[in-house]
Amino acid sequence: MSASPSLITFPTVVSRLRAAGCVFAEDEARLILATARTPAGLLAMVDRRAAGLPLEHVLGWAEFRGLRISVDAGVFVPRRRTEFLVEQAVALARPGAVVVDLCCGSGALGAALASALSEVELYAADIDPVAVACARRNVEPAGGTVYEGDLYEPLPAALRGRVDVLLANVPYVPTEEVGLLPPEARVHEARVALDGGVDGLDVLRRVTAGAGRWLTPGGSLLFETSGRQAASAMDIVAGDGLEPRLAECGELEATVIIWTRPSAPQGMSDAP
Repeated sequence: MSASPSLITFPTVVSRLRAAGCVFAEDEARLILATARTPAGLLAMVDRRAAGLPLEHVLGWAEFRGLRISVDAGVFVPRRRTEFLVEQAVALARPGAVVVDLCCGSGALGAALASALSEVELYAADIDPVAVACARRNVEPAGGTVYEGDLYEPLPAALRGRVDVLLANVPYVPTEEVGLLPPEARVHEARVALDGGVDGLDVLRRVTAGAGRWLTPGGSLLFETSGRQAASAMDIVAGDGLEPRLAECGELEATVIIWTRPSAPQGMSDAP
């Protein structure tokens, strides 16, 4: 952007963003102008957005269930549809619940659930160190702890059998379809947060295989999937003869599967 910082106005920012193909140029311009701390910073933010960086990465934050979630470059941006998963978890959780946000990314889910409840004992984990650093800024102010590692591996052993709510926003894009995603995701978000393996369900299989070890009797596992994968995902959860529940929101195009561990264990795998 070649204009002098002192001459950057709302119309000039809108014009630059519109020329770069930003459909909601006016809304984005307002957010950028409100977030920029200096004229030079404003110029840099407009340049980054015009170059195709996701708006949330330009701003350094994303709105999620009324919260401002810190989002660093390269970190998965929480989607609005995932608010439905949190809503389902809020309906199930009790005050003081032990909550684990697995594959936490920015930690948006855990932070939002903690904001909606009282006295939550919150833990989160992710394999991506960049995401973990970001999640700590979002989860620790809510009293939570974030661990770096592969799925359950970094969690304290003392949590086994104590988790009331296990949120698992696992990657579920089939490997061959990652290249078809919009550039905002395909180019600017970590592949580990998107790629779910050949059928998109590889990570889910590992999560469900270990859930029985970590959930308390009556505790629930909740995860998001696509509508076309829902039947296969339900079959995975039901593999031990257990009945999951499907929840859908047409407005948000969200599909969530919920499995609640029976109070009397019925054979779900205790594999780690």
